[in-house]
Amino acid sequence: MITKCIFPVAGYGTRFLPATKSQPKEMLPVVNKPLVQYGVEEAMEAGLVDVGFVTGRGKRTIGDHFDISYELEHQIKGTSKEHHLDGIRNVLDNCNFLFARQREMKGLGHAILTGRGMVGEHPFGVILADDLCITEEGDGVMAQMVKLYKQFRCSIVAIEEVPEDQVNRYGIVSGELIRDGLYRVVDMVEKPQPKDAPSNLAIIGRYILTPDIFDILENTPPGANGEIQITDALRKQCQDGVVLAYKFRGRRFDCGSIDGFVEATNYCYENLYKKGRL
Repeated sequence: MITKCIFPVAGYGTRFLPATKSQPKEMLPVVNKPLVQYGVEEAMEAGLVDVGFVTGRGKRTIGDHFDISYELEHQIKGTSKEHHLDGIRNVLDNCNFLFARQREMKGLGHAILTGRGMVGEHPFGVILADDLCITEEGDGVMAQMVKLYKQFRCSIVAIEEVPEDQVNRYGIVSGELIRDGLYRVVDMVEKPQPKDAPSNLAIIGRYILTPDIFDILENTPPGANGEIQITDALRKQCQDGVVLAYKFRGRRFDCGSIDGFVEATNYCYENLYKKGRL
């Protein structure tokens, strides 16, 4: 069984200033639901109900959101507004929440390593709330990946094709096609220049990792931007064993950018909210 999931949520969200000066970017609403709740619901659907947040200073409202607000519950009990809390109540009833503090921003690999105490020696998922993944039919992205993990029992990264002029924004993989949409990773590189990229297959913010990744991260030197990169650790893991890359079913929005956030809001409003699915 795989039941644990880490959410790295310690970043500053500088691309959304001044909105994120005193509010976590993960709490910005897409229509009527904060980004991070979409991610937790995706994890819960996949059976990843032990949720660990790697937080930083100024992120207290994330913990407050995943808790009961007695005053609010009392004020709207029995009114027409009470049903708006059905979704978050379902999450609170079915998930367990833990929190760890990342004291310095040293990269995604360091954030994941900070969550080690919440995971222990178990396989676990990682969700970056910035990447909003919508699957209107069938399993969500993490549920798709959990099914693959149960079959292959190795680390898995979600990938999608990106334009060649955008490869320098992502970790990029090259691999051997196993079957439609599934690759065995041969190599990966963090944010290459287009002329140096091995492919246009970009890693997005969904991972399933085996616990040996922690020992690798502890011995991974800083890479791009002086940060400990999960891509570098996964590269070592694929050289010593097996890492798979999965071209997922669904649509992904880069909500770490203003353009992607607005696109996600418009899409969810038209395709989910107006149809009573949000």
